[in-house]
Amino acid sequence: MADSTAAAGPQPRAHDTREAVLFGGVYGAVLACSMVAALTQYGHTSEASRRYDALWLLVTACASALAHGYAHYIAERAPHRRWDALHTLADEWPLVTAVLPTVFLLAGAGWGWWPPKGVEYPAFVLNIVILFGLGLVTARWSHRSWPASVLIGALDALLGVIVVVANALIK
Repeated sequence: MADSTAAAGPQPRAHDTREAVLFGGVYGAVLACSMVAALTQYGHTSEASRRYDALWLLVTACASALAHGYAHYIAERAPHRRWDALHTLADEWPLVTAVLPTVFLLAGAGWGWWPPKGVEYPAFVLNIVILFGLGLVTARWSHRSWPASVLIGALDALLGVIVVVANALIK
C-alpha cells in the first residue's frame, strides 16, 4: 500500500523552536552589535540620533526577519496552504526579539533616561552577554555538559567580540 504522505509531495520542514531561538537570537544579537557599531561610527551621540538609531535597528531587524522568513518560504519547494507564508514569517520572532534590549537601550538614551554618549559600549556588552546566554541555554537544552555548554556560550559570545574588535579597528 502506498504511503499517503508520499503522494502529497514533500512537506515543508518544521523548524524546531530551540533551533529557531538559537538561530534568530544569535542572528539578532550580532545584527544589533553590527548596527550599533555602524550607526555610531561618525560620533553622532545626541538624544535625537539615539532615537534614530533605535528606530533603524528595529526596522532592520524586521526587514531581516521578513527576508529570512520569505527565503525559507520560497526555498521549500512544496505545495503551501493558505496561511503558510504568515506562519513562516511568524517563526522569525526570535530575531526581532533579540534586538529589543538594544532598541530599548538606544531609545532610553534618546529619551534622556541615561546619557546618549557612549551608550554603544553597554550595548556591545549587552549583546555579548545575550550571545553567551543563548549558547549556554541551547547547549543545556541539548543535554550538553556544563563545561561544553560554557564553551559553546563563549564561542557564541566571540561573534559579538569580533564585531566590537572590528569596529575598533575600522574607526
